[in-house]
Amino acid sequence: MDVVTESVRKVPVPRSPELALGAEIPRHWFANSAVVTQIANGVNLLFPQGERFFVRSVHHYLDRIEDPVLRAQVKGFAGQEGRHAKEHERFFAVLREQGYEIDRFLRFYDLVAGKIEAVSPPELRLATTAACEHFTALLAENALRDHVLDLAHPSLRSLLMWHAAEEIEHRAVAFDVLAAVAPGYGLRMAGLAMATACLGGFWTLGTLMLLAQEKMKPRGFVKQWRGARKQREGHAVFVRGIRQYMRRDFHPSQSDTDRLADEYIATLAEAGAALA
Repeated sequence: MDVVTESVRKVPVPRSPELALGAEIPRHWFANSAVVTQIANGVNLLFPQGERFFVRSVHHYLDRIEDPVLRAQVKGFAGQEGRHAKEHERFFAVLREQGYEIDRFLRFYDLVAGKIEAVSPPELRLATTAACEHFTALLAENALRDHVLDLAHPSLRSLLMWHAAEEIEHRAVAFDVLAAVAPGYGLRMAGLAMATACLGGFWTLGTLMLLAQEKMKPRGFVKQWRGARKQREGHAVFVRGIRQYMRRDFHPSQSDTDRLADEYIATLAEAGAALA
């Protein structure tokens, strides 16, 4: 096993940092921009349901995993994703307090995503999870390496940076489970197609729903969109991610980003954050 692959054999550690998610968060918390904020809020709305889907999809195969390290990684992955879901769900209360109507969208999202899950075979759900984890790992890399969250409110920056670091830590778990129980390029590509359509589609719908509530004039929208190029590059991960994932020899360990996660987790420890 090469050095890079060995680096992702670490068992993910679930953490619960103390995050302040309350009235101190302004309505336009990201770059003081309605556009950039709603792009970020749009994907935030997807996390709780999405994270729980990921856990169900991977945990379904736990009994078929013989590698003790991978079994431990699955359990650590589930712990991290469960805590991510809980913290992002706390933020929903902030959005409601700020006057956003999000519950109709959440009901629609839960209904449609639930029906897709119900009619999809377990191996496709796992392949979709593996591809989604690739996309989220790329978003995490952007956050930690390119400092795209520098203009975010400190509370949301802490939430998203913590989430990003742990996404990098467990970026290979679902992929390795897929390789162990249902290998095959065709299935991996089917999962990539499903992940791209669902993540991209729901994210776009959530963002548009929130932007519609801003009642912005077209000129103001265009100005804000052009003025925050670095902060709105999240959607660009789809192009980059698809190109990487389509390589037959792809593995998440080929992106050697562990240092980024380790450095951020170390800053939490130094600051005395509660990580247990």
